[in-house]
Amino acid sequence: MKMSIIIPVLNEATLIGDTLLSLQPLRAAGHELVVVDGGSADASVVASQPLADQVIRSPRGRSRQMNEGTKAAKGEILLFLHADTFLPNGAERMIDQGMNGKKKVWGRFDVKLAGKHPLLRIVELLMNLRSRLSGIATGDQGIFVRRELLERVGGFPDIDLMEDIALSKMLKKVDRPLCLWQRVLTSSRRWEKRGILRTVLLMWFLRLAYFYKVNPGRLARLYYPWG
Repeated sequence: MKMSIIIPVLNEATLIGDTLLSLQPLRAAGHELVVVDGGSADASVVASQPLADQVIRSPRGRSRQMNEGTKAAKGEILLFLHADTFLPNGAERMIDQGMNGKKKVWGRFDVKLAGKHPLLRIVELLMNLRSRLSGIATGDQGIFVRRELLERVGGFPDIDLMEDIALSKMLKKVDRPLCLWQRVLTSSRRWEKRGILRTVLLMWFLRLAYFYKVNPGRLARLYYPWG
């Protein structure tokens, strides 16, 4: 099983090097690293080039970047990873055993937030529980999917926010996800920057608004208020 790890980046020069360094054992084992830059104004591309198999450019937006990465990738399994997220050791074995042993076609990991605040333990617990019960994955959890299935559903919807939720809903119609108990470690910077409770409330509001068909472009302006 060859896996392609697709990482969308935008102005992540201070982080992307560490993320890619952590993935070098997978690269040495024959898996592929694809970085998709959405128009960074910093050195994200330069920092990525020595550590990835492909560094490509794309229009800005995670859904567009991940779709461009899918086109360029060569793997049978596609794993979409945020630039501030680290896979657990043996991730490729967990995915292989889970997907082949349990005949699953897509899935995600549990998530651990990097910060120390006690409230973050509650946030990550609820994130993982909600995902397990609903069958909906978020990008923070490292979504992985068989290429054939992703192509069949048309890839990530071309929307400015909630692309992970929208994709999960399409994939869930085929099969419920493989929910791995092992955890990816992801940055808690957005919670710490905006305030933990404020960020939780914002995410609940955005999900509710998306459920009621509010345009994702409008929601993106709330989530990314400075563009």
